[in-house]
Amino acid sequence: MFKKILIANRGEIACRVIKTARRMGIATVAVYSDADARAPFVRMADEAVHIGPSPASESYLIADRIIEACKQTGAEAVHPGYGFLSERTSFAEALAKENIAFIGPPVNAIAAMGDKIESKKLAKEAGVNVVPGFVGEIRDTEHAVEISNEIGYPVMMKASAGGGGKGMRLAYDEKDVREGFESVKREGLNSFGDDRVFIEKFILNPRHIEIQILGDQHGNTLYLNERECSIQRRHQKVVEEAPSPFVTEKMRKAMGEQCVALSKAVGYYSAGTVELIVSGADPTGESFYFLEMNTRLQVEHPVTEAITGIDLVEQMIRVAAGEKLELTQDDVKIDGWSIENRVYAEDPYRGFLPSTGRLTRYKPPVPGWTDDGAENGRRGVDGVRVDDGVYDGGEVSIFYDPMIAKLITWGKTRDEAADLQVAALDRFELEGLGHNIDFVSAIMQHPRFRSGELTTGFIAEEYPEGFHGAPADEAVTRALAAIAGFMASAEADRARRTDGQLGDRLDPPAKWQVTIGGASHKVKLGHKHIKVDGEKVDIALEYTPGDKLVVAEIDDSELAVKVAKTRTGWRMTARGRIHDVRVLPWHVAPLTAHMIEKIPPDLSKFLICPMPGLLVALHVGEGDAVEAGQPLATVEAMKMENILRAEKSGTVKTVNAAQGDSLAVDAVILEME
Repeated sequence: MFKKILIANRGEIACRVIKTARRMGIATVAVYSDADARAPFVRMADEAVHIGPSPASESYLIADRIIEACKQTGAEAVHPGYGFLSERTSFAEALAKENIAFIGPPVNAIAAMGDKIESKKLAKEAGVNVVPGFVGEIRDTEHAVEISNEIGYPVMMKASAGGGGKGMRLAYDEKDVREGFESVKREGLNSFGDDRVFIEKFILNPRHIEIQILGDQHGNTLYLNERECSIQRRHQKVVEEAPSPFVTEKMRKAMGEQCVALSKAVGYYSAGTVELIVSGADPTGESFYFLEMNTRLQVEHPVTEAITGIDLVEQMIRVAAGEKLELTQDDVKIDGWSIENRVYAEDPYRGFLPSTGRLTRYKPPVPGWTDDGAENGRRGVDGVRVDDGVYDGGEVSIFYDPMIAKLITWGKTRDEAADLQVAALDRFELEGLGHNIDFVSAIMQHPRFRSGELTTGFIAEEYPEGFHGAPADEAVTRALAAIAGFMASAEADRARRTDGQLGDRLDPPAKWQVTIGGASHKVKLGHKHIKVDGEKVDIALEYTPGDKLVVAEIDDSELAVKVAKTRTGWRMTARGRIHDVRVLPWHVAPLTAHMIEKIPPDLSKFLICPMPGLLVALHVGEGDAVEAGQPLATVEAMKMENILRAEKSGTVKTVNAAQGDSLAVDAVILEME
C-alpha cells in the first residue's frame, strides 16, 4: 500500500480524498493555487505545495508542476479527483514515466472512452445498446441532412470531443440541421480543438441513468447499481439519487452486465461510470442506450456509497496499489435510498446568475462529513451528510466551479430521503452570496419529483418562467405568522429592559398584525398559547433577539426558519421560499393606509453588472449610439461568459468601467442618455 499520495485537485473532492487516505494511514499532499492558499483542504493535508496563480490554466492544469510536487514530497501516487486533469491521458502517461502511480484507470481506457465517436464504436462491438445514429465522418451540411433524414427526427448533433453542454444542437427538422451543423463544428473546434461531429436520434422523455463500475487489475469487474441523474439544468446535474425510481431489477441486471462488458472490452479498472440515456416513454425499460463513460470518480458518488456501504475512494486507492477486490457481485446490495443535492453559488431568483464573494455565514445542517470507516458512517449524521470544502468567512472564487457543498441524505424509503433533504436545507445557513438552496428544496417538494416521473427536461418544463420560490401552503404560512409574532414580542420585551426607559412596568405588545405575501394575519400571544386569526396554533419555540435560525415544533413536526431582521419585520426563509414579513402592533397597523408609496428610481438608463465577475469586453464607448438588444459588455464569472445587452435604444453618456476590471454585483458599467 502507498505511504503517501498527492491529490491533484481542490475544494470538496480534495477534502474527501484526504479523509479516506487519513483513515487508511496514508499521508497526503495537497497542491494549491494563490486563490486556495487558505482553503480547508490545504490545512487538512499533511503537506501542501504551491503550484501557481489562481487561474486553473496556470496551476491545476499544469501537469509538470504537479509531477514536480510529487518528486519534492516523495508522493508515490496521485488521485486526480474529477475535472482538471482527471481524464487527460497525457497526465497519466507523464506520471507513469516518473514511476508515479495514477489512482484511476489505465491510459488506453481513458483514451478509448474520451472520444465520443470511438467510444460508441467500442460500445457497439461489446454488445452495448447504442442510440441509433451515424458515428463516421460527416463530410458537410448536405451529408448531415441526408443522415438526419435517415435516422428520423428529432436528432441531436454533438461535437465528438464535447462536454459540459458545449457543442450540442437539437434539430427537429431539416431546417434546424442546416442552421446548426456548422455552428456545432465551430464550437467543437473553438472549445476542444476538434471539429468532428456525430448525429444521433434524440430520445423522447429522456432519463439520464448511470451505472457505477468498479474493477481491479486482476480481471474482476462489478457494477454497483445505478444512479438517476435526470434533473439537470443546461446539461449540468443538479439532483442525483440511488437507486432510480424507474429501474427494475431486470433493467438493473441488463444495464449492469452490458456496462461490465464494455469495461472489460477496454481493460478498465478502478472506479468509473457508464452514462446511459433511457427512454421514459418505454415502460418495458428496454430502451436504454450508451451515452458516454466517465473514466473517473463522479461528483455524485456518495449516493452509491450510502446505499451499498462501499467506500469508492478507498477502493480506487487499493486497486491502484494492485490489490484484488474483496467483493463479488453478490455482495453488492441496495439498502435504502439516497439523494444528493448540489449547493451552487448561483442565484435562482435572478435567472441562475453566477454568484461569487465571501461566505459571511456558512453553517451546514450537520458538521462536514468525516470518514470514520463505519459502513453506516457513509450516511453522515442521522442520515444527513455534507461534503464540502469551504468555511465560514471564506471566499467562493470566480476562477473555479460554483459548487459550494453537496448535501446527501439517506432514508429507508425515497420519500424519507427527500423529507430529510427538505429539513436539512431549511437548516443550511448560507449568507454573503446567492445560492440555490431554495430551488433544490422546491424540487424535493415538487409533486412530479415525488412521483418519480423524471426526465432531463424537468427543470425547463416545471419552471419555464424561472424560479420564484416554492409554493407555500396555508399551514406553513400560519406557522410563520405565529413565529413572527413571537419574535416581535421577544424583541419588544428586550427593548423595554434597556436602561434609560421612562418606565419598565409596561408589558411588551402581545397583539400583532403580520403581513405575508400581501395577506395580513392577526396574531395574539397569550400566557401559554399563540392565536393566528383567532385559532390556536400548537407551537413550541425559543427565540433570543439576534438568532439567525428559529426551530419550532408544530403539531409534532419540526419547522426550521432562517430569519434576518428588516426595518419593519423579518425576511423569513423556509421550505424553499423567501418571505418578506411585515410585523406591526395592532394599534399601529391601520395607519399604514396613510403612508405614501415609495416609487423606485428608474435604473433603465444604467448598464448594471448582475453578478460579480471580470469585464472581459466592452463593446461600446462614450458617444456611441446603441439599439435595444445590442451587446454592450461581456462579463465572465464561474468560467462562463455572460453578454449584457441594451434594454432600450440610446446614446452612451459615460463609461464607468474598463476592460479587465473586476466588478461587484450591481456595479454601474455605463450610463445611457
